Amino acid sequence: MKRSDSRIITTHTGSLPRPPDLVTLLNKKEMGEAHDRGAFDARIARAISEVVRAQADAGIDVVDDGEHSKVNWMAYARERLSGLEEIDAPVSFRGVTRDAAAFAGAYEDMKVMLAARSGALVAKRTVRPKARICSGPIKYIGHDDVRADIDNLKKALKGVKTEEAFVTAISPSNLELYYENRYYASDEEYLAALADAMHEEYKAIADAGFLLQIDDPRMATHYNRARDASIEDCRKFIALRVEAVNHALRGIPQDRVRFHTCYSVNIAPRVHDFELKHFADLMLKINACAYLIEGANPRHEHEWQVWQDVKLPDDKILVPGVVSHCVHLVEHPELVAQRIERYAGVVGRERVIAGTDCGFGTSGAGDEVHPDVAWAKLRAMVEGARIASKRLRGRN
Repeated sequence: MKRSDSRIITTHTGSLPRPPDLVTLLNKKEMGEAHDRGAFDARIARAISEVVRAQADAGIDVVDDGEHSKVNWMAYARERLSGLEEIDAPVSFRGVTRDAAAFAGAYEDMKVMLAARSGALVAKRTVRPKARICSGPIKYIGHDDVRADIDNLKKALKGVKTEEAFVTAISPSNLELYYENRYYASDEEYLAALADAMHEEYKAIADAGFLLQIDDPRMATHYNRARDASIEDCRKFIALRVEAVNHALRGIPQDRVRFHTCYSVNIAPRVHDFELKHFADLMLKINACAYLIEGANPRHEHEWQVWQDVKLPDDKILVPGVVSHCVHLVEHPELVAQRIERYAGVVGRERVIAGTDCGFGTSGAGDEVHPDVAWAKLRAMVEGARIASKRLRGRN
């Protein structure tokens, strides 16, 4: 995994805005509606080629496929694992979070607004609620799908100047959250089965020569969901899931792995985010080289100071968000540079890669910043990294 040896290099957390026609196709597939598979595959390949080129044109160094083959970062896994299905029933995992309880009026207003903005798609899903469950043995069956992702990205990278490329994959613990266990005898047995299955996807990505990024928002969001849990309860919960991720990563070189956790796409009042200081040490036990964390939005910008107390091992890299997915204002490049410099001052310039708090365009459901804003933020990140690189070189 490359470091910022001569300059601050840039990346992002995976999901990038999808064209409207692509969103329509992905949703048709997700809803089980008829679609032309040949035309679908061709549009996916073209979208990935376009988004790789757009990243390079924006000056981003470490790129991906924008997750353009996936309806979102999580639901894609249902077709790649046996034993998972959707049934007509209320969604079981969506309890009231600490923040939703504290700001009940604000969250209810946002729900109404998003339903109105999202139109028929949300209305259709509201009429026919789908509960995701595990109803049988978990096995990985997505070999053709992950191979297509790999092939599409390899083709898209031809003739495009980049430093590296990565592919995202969901963590076992998030599958455990979104797919209620109705088959395995215990949560531990279910988690182990998920880890064994996802190992096959992880290995395929790494063996193809790409960086593997594990997406694990649950590490940071469990506290908000588990309203009665103490900090120590959550640390114990996270520790078990760290073991599961590491089991899924077995045999994959650490320097080929990025680990991402965040507070999800939640453009809403947030005062109960689990503070980084409470889980940074556990996160560092993940067998990864780089850690992508939120560092730009007003709830987390101050957390660069955590790394004054928590030692980042010499062989690790931080990828803090220096632009936010949940703030509609476009960050000034000077602010981006300042954010980068703070982290560089604590852990060293070569161990900081500029990134984003979370993904852009994760679902097409209206709960993200506008695509034009997203790309403007990415360009601001690149310009901020240039400014920071110049300043940091001058201090040596």
